Amino acid sequence: MKRPFKILLHVGFWLGYLFFLLIIMFAASQGQNINAEDTGYYLSFITGGAIVPPVISFYTHYYYLFPKYLQKRKIVLSVVFGLLIAAGSTLAGFFFIKLTSAEAFNCIRTGFPTASTLIFSLAVVFGVISLILKGFLTWFEELKLKEELMEKNHNMELALVKSQLDPHFLFNTINNIDVLITKNPEEASQYLNRLSDIMRFMLYETKVDEIPLANELQYIEKYIQLQQIRTANRNYVHYDVSGNPNKKRVAPMVFIPFIENAFKHATNKKIDNAVDIDIRIDDHAIIFKCQNKFDPYKTSTNGQNGLGNDLIQKRLNLLYPKKHVLTVDRHDDKYSVELTILNGKV
Repeated sequence: MKRPFKILLHVGFWLGYLFFLLIIMFAASQGQNINAEDTGYYLSFITGGAIVPPVISFYTHYYYLFPKYLQKRKIVLSVVFGLLIAAGSTLAGFFFIKLTSAEAFNCIRTGFPTASTLIFSLAVVFGVISLILKGFLTWFEELKLKEELMEKNHNMELALVKSQLDPHFLFNTINNIDVLITKNPEEASQYLNRLSDIMRFMLYETKVDEIPLANELQYIEKYIQLQQIRTANRNYVHYDVSGNPNKKRVAPMVFIPFIENAFKHATNKKIDNAVDIDIRIDDHAIIFKCQNKFDPYKTSTNGQNGLGNDLIQKRLNLLYPKKHVLTVDRHDDKYSVELTILNGKV
């Protein structure tokens, strides 16, 4: 909800309340002669009793009690602090009357039990109104934000899936399998099954918000195995997973864009550990590290021609707001990415 509309809503609310007070004052003053010197008395009494406490109570509930306690479902503390705020607002009203009109304050002292009860009740009522208004505005904003996030996330998921359906990767893999058929039909069949599993994963499992981490790791392993067909160097890739992935869930294909870029830009397939992937899993986080060696004298395009780093970062911000840390570093002939996902779930 836009800020000008909120301001207008607050201004309209208080203008309506002041208009209501004027009607009450006008009705109460009918048949009475009010002298000019009594104006200060009545203004002090009305301001200190019917304006200061409601305003203090309203905005203390609005900006402090709701976000700190009620929004976090701390109901008992909300009630306790709500009553304390109402009592404090009542005392502030009395203090205002004492500073502005001794006559009005003496009147309050004479009927203190009744006056304090009425003003306290008024402060409680405005506190409740404040919480209702703040709750409605918060709910409306969260509803709109959720809709926007769902739409953006959907678009990014589509972009992610499309980026992974790389025709060059598919054609190269199929050609490599075709060559392998004549040399080792059994091994070619295994690779073909892995490619089928990858296609099935990309087309079906990426449609949900989260999947078991074990499924994501299986996909990564099969993807790496297919990439290794392209080189005779069995130490081209180092891949290690430590920790228990059971009961952990992640967004589908959250790690693969970094792995895809690593393979794309690892220029020398003959050196060992040209691509180094390490995934550590503990009770508090999933730590993903991916590093590839590249030729520093060639123009680097890491993060391009696929799912760019900007889009990856936006997707992570949507999926794991304040629950992830992404670090990208390029130094000498190494390009590294480290992604930490706290709690290991969306």
